Amino acid sequence: MKKPESIEDFYINRAINSQPLVFNLLRYDDCLRMDPQPYRRRDFYKVSFMRGRTLLHYGDQSLEVNGDALAIFSPDVPYTVDMPDGPAVGQYFIFKGAYLAEYFRRNIKDLPLFAPGAHPVYELDATQAAAIGHLFDRMNQEFRSDYAYKDDLIRNCIIDILHYAMRMEPVAKRHLQTDASVRITGVFNELLDRQFPIENLSQQFELKSPADFASRLGVHVNSLNRALRTTTGKSTSGLIAERLVTEARILLKHSEWTVSEIGFSLGFEDPAHFSHFIKKHTGQAPSVFRNVGVQV
Repeated sequence: MKKPESIEDFYINRAINSQPLVFNLLRYDDCLRMDPQPYRRRDFYKVSFMRGRTLLHYGDQSLEVNGDALAIFSPDVPYTVDMPDGPAVGQYFIFKGAYLAEYFRRNIKDLPLFAPGAHPVYELDATQAAAIGHLFDRMNQEFRSDYAYKDDLIRNCIIDILHYAMRMEPVAKRHLQTDASVRITGVFNELLDRQFPIENLSQQFELKSPADFASRLGVHVNSLNRALRTTTGKSTSGLIAERLVTEARILLKHSEWTVSEIGFSLGFEDPAHFSHFIKKHTGQAPSVFRNVGVQV
């Protein structure tokens, strides 16, 4: 796993210009770069108010949420958030523990929200979403003001949000009976599917190996392979190869790209390696799948 992301790295990785190093309040569309962020720890807390479809991977768990949700992440748990339907709608704030240390009488890590094994995701109904939205609006108003004591009011809002969350039931508690293999398979398929179709030559298949998928899911590569064999009867490598062959045949038949360009877009830097891969899995050379008259 990659080293924890610092709050300074957070701004660099998302191409955000403003850089308060203790607290910041942002909208998702403030990020100029919306690439999926690596699964890892951060050295700050993050509280997100999200709207729409979201895939969250934290600790050794993965969860899909549709609609309004509140997610609260601590520096102790590695996580990543994927938005499969495009840029997220919503806002979030990040803060260092020191921001609340003198204001909050107890160590924030002692709150049940941040206890080992706690689940950080909360689905919101209309009333709850309105309440959380109101707190974010108040925080935003103070954050952008010139009031000398605005940080005290912002801290009040943070504490209100944390207490509001502690009154609710986390989403994951209602999904504990979901078979782990089924859950892992579902998120694996989601990560695989979202890389296709390949529509232009600047696009490239990125998660190429079982280790790539296991890292994104936050599980050991052997656990991923075992889960997929349980649910599909196939290995991780087999499922990746199967999908690559399907996409390769589509591109060979319907695009005007050269064989080497198609191979490169699917993660093969060496055209000979791509040709060998196709022949190994289909028994035929890539040229067999081309439309008549298309130059290879």
